[in-house]
Amino acid sequence: MAPISVLVVDDESGARRNLTALLRPDPDIGAIIECDSGQKAIEQLRTSRCDLLFLDVQMPGCDGFDVLEMLGCELPPAVIFVTAYDEYALRAFEAGALDYLLKPFDDARFRRALDRAKDKLKHFSPQPKIAERLAVKTGGELMFLNVADVDWIESVGYYACLHVGASTHVLRRSLLELERNLDGELFMRIHRSIIVNLERIHKLELQDGGDYEVILRAGDRLRLSRRFRRALLDRMSSKGI
Repeated sequence: MAPISVLVVDDESGARRNLTALLRPDPDIGAIIECDSGQKAIEQLRTSRCDLLFLDVQMPGCDGFDVLEMLGCELPPAVIFVTAYDEYALRAFEAGALDYLLKPFDDARFRRALDRAKDKLKHFSPQPKIAERLAVKTGGELMFLNVADVDWIESVGYYACLHVGASTHVLRRSLLELERNLDGELFMRIHRSIIVNLERIHKLELQDGGDYEVILRAGDRLRLSRRFRRALLDRMSSKGI
């Protein structure tokens, strides 16, 4: 197995030094990078390869769950939460964490967590980064949405609004970033600021001036850009819609 690249994220320098000191003697560990904030971790993970992430939960400005929400499928294959608060454990495992280290922990407990990460990485084979669920932080809680339940998505500045039935959820990722994690067989961009679930389309309606609107089964009316019209018609025809 290639040397394991590790990112340690914690706003407390002592906590970072402790983890780094435990990791360095291990012959399977390669590069170790430290970040003192969730935002810096996001920037680092978007630009560099990382196999194993040690992630603190409570950090000012951008906490561990913010990192999960904003990175989505771009997260490393192995994520271990490290925190002094046990109340986040269930949410961490629901979000796909491999392990949950509760501070203070001893060397033996750390070793068990690291061994679990090694075992996962040993059998890990990269798959296309297609999201099946999306983590959305709302009101201090982390909610998990099945991607197939999303009717349509619109861009609002640097955020993406997910429309699910009568509910709307704000995801702190750009539409372009999110689009890379969506199943191209199910979702399609129909406007520079709109992505639609093809299964939700009821019909196209011609408007005055020659433009079309996409009418969803729930009644939502969405703008269809001329740039995407032909591609949408071809897709609807191939799907028998």
